[in-house]
Amino acid sequence: MRKYGLNNITGVLSKNSVAAEQDNIESNRPDPNVRQEDENTERGNWSSKREYMLSMIGYAVGLGNVWRFPYLAYKHGGGAFLIPYTIMLAVAGLPLFFMESSFGQFCSQGPINVWKAVPILQGVGITMMLVSIFVAIYYNVIIAYSIYYLFASFQYPLPWSVKDCSSTAYNITTASLNVTSENQTCQNEFSAGQSPSEKYWDEVALQRTSSMNETGPVVWHLALCLLLAWILVGGALFKGIKSSGKVVYFTATFPYIVLFILLVRGATLEGAKDGIEFYIGSKSNLTKLADAEVWKDAATQIFFSLSVAWGGLMALSSYNKFYNNCYQDSIIVCVTNCGTSVFAGFAIFSILGHMAHVYQRPVSEVFFSGFALAFIAYPDALSKLPISPLWSILFFLMLITLGLDSQFAGIEVIATCLQDAYPKVLKSKRGIVTTAVCIVLFLLGLPCVTGAGIYWVNLIDTFCAGWILLVAGLLEVLGLSILYGGNRFIKDIEMMIGTKSALFWLWWRACWFFITPVVLSIILVWSLYTFTSPTYGSVAYPDWGISLGWCISAFCLIWIPIVAVWKVYKASGGPWQRIKAACSPTEDWGPYLECHRGERYGTSGATDCENIAKSTCAKLVPTDYKAKGGSSKNTDTRG
Repeated sequence: MRKYGLNNITGVLSKNSVAAEQDNIESNRPDPNVRQEDENTERGNWSSKREYMLSMIGYAVGLGNVWRFPYLAYKHGGGAFLIPYTIMLAVAGLPLFFMESSFGQFCSQGPINVWKAVPILQGVGITMMLVSIFVAIYYNVIIAYSIYYLFASFQYPLPWSVKDCSSTAYNITTASLNVTSENQTCQNEFSAGQSPSEKYWDEVALQRTSSMNETGPVVWHLALCLLLAWILVGGALFKGIKSSGKVVYFTATFPYIVLFILLVRGATLEGAKDGIEFYIGSKSNLTKLADAEVWKDAATQIFFSLSVAWGGLMALSSYNKFYNNCYQDSIIVCVTNCGTSVFAGFAIFSILGHMAHVYQRPVSEVFFSGFALAFIAYPDALSKLPISPLWSILFFLMLITLGLDSQFAGIEVIATCLQDAYPKVLKSKRGIVTTAVCIVLFLLGLPCVTGAGIYWVNLIDTFCAGWILLVAGLLEVLGLSILYGGNRFIKDIEMMIGTKSALFWLWWRACWFFITPVVLSIILVWSLYTFTSPTYGSVAYPDWGISLGWCISAFCLIWIPIVAVWKVYKASGGPWQRIKAACSPTEDWGPYLECHRGERYGTSGATDCENIAKSTCAKLVPTDYKAKGGSSKNTDTRG
């Protein structure tokens, strides 16, 4: 038997101490993307308030503002739809948006770690992250579609223009638009739902198979566009918010420039007035307000348009400075988002009105929503304009930038959750984390660029970006208002924005305690009651596809009860004591920095903010905070 002498033992201990020292050095290595002037020198902060606001607006304003809201307004009575839309913004959208952004900013944590406030609901954060993963997979595929159409727009005539009826080639001439005996077949094809732009979408761009059962080969031009989309996302997020905050100066503002240009151009076209009338004009139908479906669609559109319950609002706001006015930010972003939806409708319908005039058909027969609007109807309408490639390039650039903003926040959710879970290991490896996430999601997205890819995209969208978010949002508002305590949460917010009057909080209390949970519950029950198996056009999904969709939904939601049971099991005491402990905040819950914890979250014997080392935090307490009504105890002492 080998004998271990003193020298051997000393050598082993020496090696262990060296390894421990190296681990300590690694965990203490500063994040290269965090600047010394940041308030939070561990996680970092936004470089400026402007970058945060542009990121939030870019996240909230997405493709749905362009291709779904105008359709809902037209479907539900035109201008009359704005009444339930505005009411649902006040009672459901804004309260949830304010709650989430305040929640993330208060503790400077992502959507999983914020639930240290109510540990039994930490599974809600995991659900949010999983939904963000699934949505990121197919959302970048939609951006890839836009990139492909952008490249295809650099030719004249546009390849999806009116075709020669005697062949399968796609050609365009101005004379083809005239209703003559020669092109009557083309008109008949359009009326039968087989327009040239639709054929191009199905047969050239997607190379779509007949059903989900027939996968088909990888469509390589889409695969390359998907790779480019992930390169754009990875490059913008390589340094986290420090790099994405610079990119949003373009991606968040460019869509508004294009929408304005398209609106001005569309308003000068013949037939534009008819399009506007169908959208929001004299044909508004107030009797539609008696239809329950109108209110359900208004609430659903508000909920998904503002991107609440996805985790992105918490992730983005977690990088704010502690005393940022999150209330004011919420109002600005929500109003901007809804105003963008209305504004986009004018730009869309003015040009579709011209398209209806060209085809000599009612606007209702040339208008679609979703993919059909973005990649069939609107490209077809743009092909009728002079200098059509220019308008097509602008339109698809706008779709790309709208999609990228939302995608940035989705990937930020994933990266933030990973870094919050393993801060010692991943704190200084933000670029590596982002690159790894993008590579994995690119590979997972390859089935979405096969011949059956559009079926996968539609399946994930139906089962992952729908009622699951309603469940997460409902548990979130109930958890914070009941389990955590609505009044306690209000005091947390006042630590950041200053003390407000009871009258100020009256509306928010009414929403968080009663109105918002009731609205979300009604929408959730209605959505499940009226749920029908998804289809893509006239193509039905196979049974195994529907089963897979429900499995995806179950995989996202099952972590909520699993984590809840685990938290109760890990607690000590009797059954009631365990449940009570799992519903109570953890010891380390509260503001991330010690100097912000105040008496409410302090520990005995701790010094005040002025005496906490030489942290930059001490210099960042607003001098006018007390003037706003803030408590000196909350800003200057930790008790």
